[in-house]
Amino acid sequence: MELENIILQYFENDKEAMKNLISFFLDRVMFEEAKMQVGANAYERSGSRKAHRNGYRQRSLKTRYGTIELDKPQIREFPFETQVFDRYSRVERATRNAIAESYVQGVSTRRIKEIVSHLGVEELSATSVSNIAKELDKDVEAFLKGRIENEIRYLFIDATYFKIREHGHYSTQAVFVAIGVDTDGYRRVLGAKVAMSESEAFWMDFFEEMKQRGLRGVKLIISDGHSGIRNAVEKSFIGSSWQMCHVHFMRIITSKTPKKKWKWVTSKVKEALNSSDESKLEGLIEELEKVGLEKAARSVEKYRYDLFNYKAFPKSHWRRLRTTNVLERLNRELKRRGRVVGAFPSVDSLIRLLGSVLINQNEEWITDRRYLKMEREEEFEEMSV
Repeated sequence: MELENIILQYFENDKEAMKNLISFFLDRVMFEEAKMQVGANAYERSGSRKAHRNGYRQRSLKTRYGTIELDKPQIREFPFETQVFDRYSRVERATRNAIAESYVQGVSTRRIKEIVSHLGVEELSATSVSNIAKELDKDVEAFLKGRIENEIRYLFIDATYFKIREHGHYSTQAVFVAIGVDTDGYRRVLGAKVAMSESEAFWMDFFEEMKQRGLRGVKLIISDGHSGIRNAVEKSFIGSSWQMCHVHFMRIITSKTPKKKWKWVTSKVKEALNSSDESKLEGLIEELEKVGLEKAARSVEKYRYDLFNYKAFPKSHWRRLRTTNVLERLNRELKRRGRVVGAFPSVDSLIRLLGSVLINQNEEWITDRRYLKMEREEEFEEMSV
């Protein structure tokens, strides 16, 4: 719609006029943001150009005047960043509400006071905080407890940790996160759960909840080497394979190696992991024992049968199946958002914010390009469900 028509509509007091005016304005804001990030106008030849545009993706945005549809620019070389959605998104509301909740409960740390002063959340009453929480909780609960409709081929799981202040004392609690790649090759956030520890029992509960919501078809589970995860996977996904993340494996080996030998050990481990000959691990164990690194050698022995399971799948998938990097990046984003709050005033407040972040990420993934190009279904016929 042209600006002139939007203005005329506005003067006619059309109920859609304000929504159209906001849409026009915010689309222009994102156009200018894209121009600054790319370093050139659309189709402009410029020596200052840093990237290229890659069309638009429609995104919905809730405002006080109702939901509006915006054209969010895409950039080929790197993700487009905009303040438009940050300013209005559920993530920002969840963050603001967590801080306000801390303030209302009387948490008087210097950090909270500074943020409260900056955001003006001291104006929020306990009732306002509760009302915002209810609105956000509805979206988060629907997402985290909703049906998993798509069949999942690959499952990535991990835990990250956050501080929570309850009943006057602080505790560190784990947040389990699971993402999957479906049969069409798209990434999806499948679940998140706050737990007291990473014990086998907690992980089994998490897996069972997802299976009750429709999780099925899993062929490969990728994670770090935590014994709680490993044992729970073996019992919860009988017939599926477990893949030890190569990055975490390397960290374990170096943690059992004197720093002066790190360079030598890492080169030997990389050589074994990148070799097409899986018997190289046997030689690595012997080499480590010869130089007195028995603890490192025992770790190689412990995980040797779970380091190459990714090779049973299409070769084009290997690079992304041998690590949990895709989940590590998501966890870093959760941590970045959580740092603003510091210690969360409750478990509900924590899951409210993290759930909001996960909803946004899932929306990005399912409208983005495929993460993996899936092969014909026959490739998987001989693999157990």
